[in-house]
Amino acid sequence: MNSPIRHHLLSGVLALSVVGCSMLPDYVKPQAEIPEAFKEEGPWHFAHPSDTTPRGEWWKGFNDPLLNALEVRLDLGSLELAQALARHDGAEAVLAGQNASLFPEITSVDNYTTNRQSANRPLRGSNQPNIYGTTTLQAGLSYELDLWGRLRSAVASAQASEAASASDIESLRLSLHAQLANTYIQLRGTDSQIQILTESINAYQRQTELIARRHKEGIVSGLDVSRAETLLEETRSQKTQAESQRALYEHAIATLLGESVYRFTIPPQKLNPIFPAIPVSVPSTVLERRPDIAAAERRVMAANAEIGLAKAAFYPTIFLGAQGGFQNTGQGNLISTPNSFWSLGPSAFFSIFDAGRRDAAVQQATARTQEATARYKSTVLNAFKEVEDNLSLLHHLAEENEFEFKASQFAQRTFDLAMNQYREGAISYLEVIDAETTKLRTEQAQLRISVQRMQASISLVRALGGDW
Repeated sequence: MNSPIRHHLLSGVLALSVVGCSMLPDYVKPQAEIPEAFKEEGPWHFAHPSDTTPRGEWWKGFNDPLLNALEVRLDLGSLELAQALARHDGAEAVLAGQNASLFPEITSVDNYTTNRQSANRPLRGSNQPNIYGTTTLQAGLSYELDLWGRLRSAVASAQASEAASASDIESLRLSLHAQLANTYIQLRGTDSQIQILTESINAYQRQTELIARRHKEGIVSGLDVSRAETLLEETRSQKTQAESQRALYEHAIATLLGESVYRFTIPPQKLNPIFPAIPVSVPSTVLERRPDIAAAERRVMAANAEIGLAKAAFYPTIFLGAQGGFQNTGQGNLISTPNSFWSLGPSAFFSIFDAGRRDAAVQQATARTQEATARYKSTVLNAFKEVEDNLSLLHHLAEENEFEFKASQFAQRTFDLAMNQYREGAISYLEVIDAETTKLRTEQAQLRISVQRMQASISLVRALGGDW
């Protein structure tokens, strides 16, 4: 082996021998404030991301076949989910591009040209022709030695960003499923409200007709008739408002499914108040499954890797290069030893003065890491808050429901007594109206509590990161 080639190869081996030095800082997981137990109930332990665990078809706990079918359609038709999937495809492409930088790049340059040189070209030989041809067949190889971890830092950042993007998909999927279930429960609650108002309107209509007959017979005054008609029309107005609200819920569900509002419809049906059983002690290990927590941590990892990328700029960028091929003037056999050429050797690029640009890049990367760390801690604290909120809601709404159920029974009894006494002439119709209003209000309140309890169950599922 001749001396120049030996020299270049030894230089390459020497450069490769130091590969492994990296400016990438060691990743230290951010530490958030960790309570020993939920305030409401249940012990828990430190969480580690396991957001790839299946979320579970938790909506089946409400035992509603139509809701189950709509949740399946959501995965297939949601345009928001399609956007998230496209963003993840982009993140995967970025990662693939960064991984490719770890391998040598092979290029080829082939051309056939006809050239004319100036008659007054400096140093031109007297026997050179004015017009000549050039044929070139050339291949080259270039490989960047990742001595300071620049490429590895870029790959690590892209890997963490891709994983965060995957977690974003699961976070959005969980959110959309919960939003659909929540809107569906609201719609069914409105259906029940419309039914309550319809039954009240029918009852008020009969009472108005009865009072009108009694007025003609001179038993009651026209004031009672006016009061009965006022109550009737007010209740009709409430029903119209509820029907308007129902339409909005139906439109919202259609949009969530990615379907046309014009073609989408859900038949009316009473709310079936089912409350999925939640363990007395909810283990906090399920917080590991919250995809937003996993995404937040992975973005800390990505930002940390960017610090290594910025620090690597303080060191030379070194390439190993080789190229060779054949070239002639377009005459004779191109691929032959006299027409061959080649070059082999390392090259280095280094910025000597940049007026603090690289220092600023390191500071920016460090600041982004600090921001991502704070965001991770905030996400964890907010997760605990959401669990506590919904455990508290479920606890207190269950008690409130018991009280409201008793109140509704007493209101029904009060109305029956008031109506009987009114027929006997013992009280005025004003007291009947008061009893009717109270009865309707307690029925609506009990319905509202049922809807809120079901919504709190949905929110708890979301806060826990899926089915428990």
